[in-house]
Amino acid sequence: MPGFELSGRSGAPVEEVWKLLYDPTRFPEWWAGIATVRADDPDGGYVLWPTGYPDFPMPQVLRGSRAEGRVTISCQVSDLEFVWRLSADGDGTLIHVAVALPERESHRLAGQREVITDSLHRLATLAERTAR
Repeated sequence: MPGFELSGRSGAPVEEVWKLLYDPTRFPEWWAGIATVRADDPDGGYVLWPTGYPDFPMPQVLRGSRAEGRVTISCQVSDLEFVWRLSADGDGTLIHVAVALPERESHRLAGQREVITDSLHRLATLAERTAR
């Protein structure tokens, strides 16, 4: 299964990063390429609309473990999986993300790496601004 892993750091405490990562309605603020999110499923399901595609709803499932500092997001359309892990680093937070794509989506690998690199930076920066 194709994939990649990236890591970064935010100067914000783990709790501030967690709030942004665990709430899909906040994704358009930091996740590149996400225009809108509707999250009304108590079991972790939500629907996102990619930027530029208002007629293309994409159901997702979010599962999290605060104790493990992990949030897993699974796309129900293309079977991409994003596993975000947070850990304390002094006053800040280490952010690690592993992305897995099914073989049939491997042509999207470079694009996903670019999107997630940008999103990781935006998540870290937004958490720092929020923490002030």
